Amino acid sequence: MNTAINRSLSIEAEYSQTVSIQHREKYAQFFTPYPIAELMVKWLLGNEELHHVLEPAFGLGIFSRILLRNKEAVKITGFEIDSVIYNKATKEYNNTDRVSLFCRDYMFHDWDNDYDGIICNPPYFKFHDFDNKNILKEIEKRLNIKLNGFTNLYTIFLIKSIHQLKPNGRCAYIVPSEFMNSNYGVYIKDILLKSGKLRHIIVIDFEENVFDDALTTASIILCANDTHSESVKFTKIKSLKDIDVVDNIISKYPNSLNNTMSYRRTELDQNIKWKNYYQPQTDKNMFNLVPFSKYAKAMRGIATGANEYFIFNKSKAKKYEIDEKYLLPCICHAVDIQGNYFSKYNFEMLKNNDKNVYLLNAANTNDKNVLKYIQKGENENIHKKYLTSNRLPWYAVEKRQPAPILFPIFNRKGLKFIWNDTDCLNLTAFHCIYPNVSILSNISIELLFAYLLTDTARSIFEQNAREYGNGLQKFEPNDLNKAEMLDLNLLSPKNKNEILCLYSNYVTTSEQKYLYEIDNILKQYLCTEISNRSLYGNNLF
Repeated sequence: MNTAINRSLSIEAEYSQTVSIQHREKYAQFFTPYPIAELMVKWLLGNEELHHVLEPAFGLGIFSRILLRNKEAVKITGFEIDSVIYNKATKEYNNTDRVSLFCRDYMFHDWDNDYDGIICNPPYFKFHDFDNKNILKEIEKRLNIKLNGFTNLYTIFLIKSIHQLKPNGRCAYIVPSEFMNSNYGVYIKDILLKSGKLRHIIVIDFEENVFDDALTTASIILCANDTHSESVKFTKIKSLKDIDVVDNIISKYPNSLNNTMSYRRTELDQNIKWKNYYQPQTDKNMFNLVPFSKYAKAMRGIATGANEYFIFNKSKAKKYEIDEKYLLPCICHAVDIQGNYFSKYNFEMLKNNDKNVYLLNAANTNDKNVLKYIQKGENENIHKKYLTSNRLPWYAVEKRQPAPILFPIFNRKGLKFIWNDTDCLNLTAFHCIYPNVSILSNISIELLFAYLLTDTARSIFEQNAREYGNGLQKFEPNDLNKAEMLDLNLLSPKNKNEILCLYSNYVTTSEQKYLYEIDNILKQYLCTEISNRSLYGNNLF
């Protein structure tokens, strides 16, 4: 590795060692790996008319350093909102007049300029972590686009940049993949398709984190304001070692877009998860599937807005003299449940080990100790936090019924469902699963749960997962509600009884062989389409 590259790598490393992680997290500063930055620059260099480049989130300028080494006649404009990293960056570029840096918020500046190239690793902020309301107003005013209030900042950066491309201009963004498979992402995908500028999406697979210290997957979005192609290509790479595959595609643009995993823009549907276009779907050849929402409804757990204030263990309750009648039993952390069952015994064990197992229930009480604790919260400005400031009173937590089935929102070893055999509520580490009692009149909740424990159920559900670094999966409630599952009403009475018997044996012994046997019964129904007329009459299975 040559000296210039070594220096490029050391700038970010030095900054990470000298600036606190708290500061970097405040500004969502996660540095782009050099091989990816180099790949993104190559996309821009494919524009022979590349003279003026914009870096909307400059950071320490890794893209600009590569650009300046590879093209002499290029000028760069950079925007950076954080004065700390801006001051460090200006020292790196004070000897050149080819780079102009501004310590300003890109979202509120530079609307009237356009560029031959735009390249960016934007800040990854969720909607409640930035000036969401005013930025969305700015986008609506400038572009006449009304976005979902849950839109993340990185996609708003991308939308603005696409608007600023000159004819033949090119844009390269590295962003989390989340928008391709989320509800708010429908708006973003629609804008990308209607712009006619989307050319290539490179999905970095999930065997490694792409951003340093960031728990997220990443995609490289390549756009071009030209008329060379009507196709959009998807490429999925397993690691940074596979960069050469993408390098070859970029160098042969636009001819390279017309092969595997390439689609005409009119073929792409913004309303579905785009993982359907780059990842094989195991349920495509399965029959007799229905939405999960037919049998149950998933809801997120209770969001307190200040867990450190609202959750209690025995010691904390004793310290503040909060009577147990003002505390609701609650499962607070994902690590508190290891298996597929949570019993009263498990709860008592957690409580006796002084784990957090209670949720403050402070509404509608005049208890002096509770009132004193409420005053403590106000002294600490708990009532001014995002969620608490939008509740009346601020200390009244959301109302939920204990969920019979729980689902951890993050899963690394494969998704799992948990039978909650207690009256415990749960926080947002778990989703609440409420079975549809009216639909389940012909089958039992135990039969539904037995299905949920199988590999068959897991493989189908995983088509709707959002995937993060190091194989981590995440489900939002609607990811579950919209996921598919076998229509259990199609099971013959004989098979229902067999499954319930096998499930009972599994509960007693924890032996996986019983789940495998359940799986084998279910797979028969997934392989053959069953008409209503044939139900049970021929004793199919």
